[in-house]
Amino acid sequence: MTAESQAVAERGHSAPDELSRKLAVLRDAYEAERYPDIEVRKDRLQRLWSALDTHARRLCEALNSDFGHRSPKQSYFTDIATTGKSIRLTRKGLARWMKPEKRKVDFPFSVLGASARVEYQPLGVVGILSPWNVPVNLTLTPLAGVLGAGNRAMIKPSEHTPATSQVMVELIASAFSDDEVTTVTGGADIGQRFSALAFDHLVFTGGTAIARHIMRAAADNLTPLTLELGGKSPVLVGEDADLNLAAKRTVFGKVFNAGQVCLAPDYVLVHERQREALVSAIQAEIQATLPEGAMSDDYVAVINERQSDRIKAYLDEARAAGARVWSADAGQGRRIPITLIVDPPEDLRVCHEEIFGPLLVVRSYAQFAQALDYINARPRPLALYYFGNNATQRRQVIQDTVSGGVTINDVVMHYTFDDLPFGGVGPSGMGAYHGFDGFRQFSHARAVYHQTRFDLGRIIRPPYGRAFELFSRHVMTRG
Repeated sequence: MTAESQAVAERGHSAPDELSRKLAVLRDAYEAERYPDIEVRKDRLQRLWSALDTHARRLCEALNSDFGHRSPKQSYFTDIATTGKSIRLTRKGLARWMKPEKRKVDFPFSVLGASARVEYQPLGVVGILSPWNVPVNLTLTPLAGVLGAGNRAMIKPSEHTPATSQVMVELIASAFSDDEVTTVTGGADIGQRFSALAFDHLVFTGGTAIARHIMRAAADNLTPLTLELGGKSPVLVGEDADLNLAAKRTVFGKVFNAGQVCLAPDYVLVHERQREALVSAIQAEIQATLPEGAMSDDYVAVINERQSDRIKAYLDEARAAGARVWSADAGQGRRIPITLIVDPPEDLRVCHEEIFGPLLVVRSYAQFAQALDYINARPRPLALYYFGNNATQRRQVIQDTVSGGVTINDVVMHYTFDDLPFGGVGPSGMGAYHGFDGFRQFSHARAVYHQTRFDLGRIIRPPYGRAFELFSRHVMTRG
């Protein structure tokens, strides 16, 4: 964080009682308009897109300030362009998504005029707690789903990117009234109060440890949650894989935001006969991608000293344990180079904690089944990446492991397609959004049944007789 960002952080935060007041304003507005029509929703999404486009340059400058160095080109793509795409596609999909879904009605009701459908109803007021690593995208992309579903929203952006958060506050204020979307700012104390508010749904993106506190705070109100967390996402390289391709695409996943992404490859599993060839390919790709090393303009600094110290501690522990550690350059300050740690002792912290930074563990296996067992012995990750063309192995990866998502012969890419749900499972999260999945996540799927005018209900009302017995048997065997 630069001095400029620190100055922004030290300016006024939201007062604790302001949170309840803002929620009450949103709640009253929801009660007055429980089901916004499609034109209202499309207008809100268009305003969001336009405000993002207007503030794009300032957001990229703020991200550079908050990180200490972050390529404006990367920021535009990661936080502006992909977010704008999600907003546009949500707006485009509303006419189809909002239509009631016809559902099947059992015989004999089906032939006597009964009907059933599902209608998607707004939940009400949704809270969004967003992270520091990709702060614009991971705030406004879920917001697009929230608004598309017809809800109001209150956002608390991360205190670790204060300059960016301030621009987002201004962006939201320029596009929405306080009874549509509002923001609050502050540190962990405000975040704790925020998560204890009586929202109709709460979205949190961040670490698993904090998510546990969020769940406890939300429990008193039985607030439903969407948790987008992380974990140690593995890269599994099959024996028939193109090693140069695997190296190129895995390195991209680490260079991208210096590995400070919940979907970043955390460790690589490669057959022991191919380990050295893959390590050499990764080393060559790192040097080709960042010829100036960690000081390249296209690279990203680690967000702050706390995170930098944590990552450097992993390296110190690995070196002290005699692990093989390689980087192309020494880096400087928080500009930590992409660093390989090859077959380290299993008891090191880097083997158990989510790295969330520019380190990559490479570990060898003797049998493919051994690699699957290694993955399954660990908490379920947000993503799993498989390189190879063996159809049997691909099917094993998909059927015999559990992760939030899978990308075959690449990394991260499943996140980029809005028609695929993005979410974790178990320790890597719960719930999913993007596209229709986001619309559905932030809606209540309301069952609507129209009964036939014929009084078939008399069959199941006391006093019970032979007709009831026959009907019960029909339900058991043919219903």
